[in-house]
Amino acid sequence: MTQVLITGAGAVCCLGTGVPAIWQALRAAPAGRPQWAPDPGARMQLPLIHLAPVAPGPEGRATRFALAAAREAVADAGLTADQLAGAAVVVGTGGGDADHWERPLNPGRPYAPAFTVASTVASALGAHGAATCVSNACAAGGFGLGIAADLIQAGEAELVVVGGAEAYSRVALGCFNRLGAVDPYACRPFHRERAGTVFGEGAAVLVLESADHARRRGAVRHYATLAGSGWSCDAHHLTAPAPDGTQIQRAMSEALAEAGVPASAVGCVVPHGTGTPQGDLVESQALGAVFGDRLARLPVYSLKALIGHTAGAAGALGALAAALILDRRTVPPNPALGADQDPACAVHLAQGDCVPLTGRHVMVNAFAFGGNNVSLLLAGREAEGLVA
Repeated sequence: MTQVLITGAGAVCCLGTGVPAIWQALRAAPAGRPQWAPDPGARMQLPLIHLAPVAPGPEGRATRFALAAAREAVADAGLTADQLAGAAVVVGTGGGDADHWERPLNPGRPYAPAFTVASTVASALGAHGAATCVSNACAAGGFGLGIAADLIQAGEAELVVVGGAEAYSRVALGCFNRLGAVDPYACRPFHRERAGTVFGEGAAVLVLESADHARRRGAVRHYATLAGSGWSCDAHHLTAPAPDGTQIQRAMSEALAEAGVPASAVGCVVPHGTGTPQGDLVESQALGAVFGDRLARLPVYSLKALIGHTAGAAGALGALAAALILDRRTVPPNPALGADQDPACAVHLAQGDCVPLTGRHVMVNAFAFGGNNVSLLLAGREAEGLVA
């Protein structure tokens, strides 16, 4: 089986621009409130969002996030223009450049379909392989990573620039508000008083390449290996997960099976964990079904508690966090919950200080409306038998 290495990383979110700044913020677990959405015309009761910094430009915000993250990832991997020429590009996004298409009457901001995010990134990088956009809502970034790994495994590509990007959308926020799925305080995954999610924005992009390609070009390092992915669909409800969590369990189990490792090899989980009452409960129960009694001491790192729910970028940002956890052998602390954790969500949220990663693998979950589920399994260098 072809090893799929993560040789470069780039990101931007509300915590800052660039992987070093974001990792430093993750380690500090800053407590902060989201900001008001920069859109007085939205006229919503709860227009809160974790805004991300982005440079000005003619492209929409999602594309600019993706470009910033992709350029950092490519530089981090040390790729040349000649090496990038044959690369494929896969970008997951739920709404694409929403700031363009939500204002179609403005002649300076014409309608822009979601797939232009991937094509714009490919054009900017000079990548002439396949350019693919994945748009299945909040699982898009995770599915994108699975597709990128499949391209490499199938021999369709040796090098893929892949990630997820999402920007503020008044339509998406309005829909969640009407569903009663927006928390008026903060994104509080697994909290006993959680009342919904809070949106975030940003992008994460990873460079994936076959181990042979990395060796041939003399890559000096890699963060981790994307060892397995599992996909499933509940087909239960337009917005709610199936209460029994069977298909969520299936996605996690298939990721483990593809990687060829038992659940006991996992040292940390980056959950979907959006802060919705039913979603968090079902996911925690599914985690219990997969990991059994280990769940009481298995570190679960709740990324959305810090950066909000970044929709189509969420799976990619989760994978970035997992790659950094494996590379640094450290699990950052969760924002303090204390006695406020929901006892029905029996997951271990390490708080206070960073803790050492004891396992060789990290699992990442991303679930979307329509019951679209994806789980990714990343392996550290110790599990690969490769020299760091």
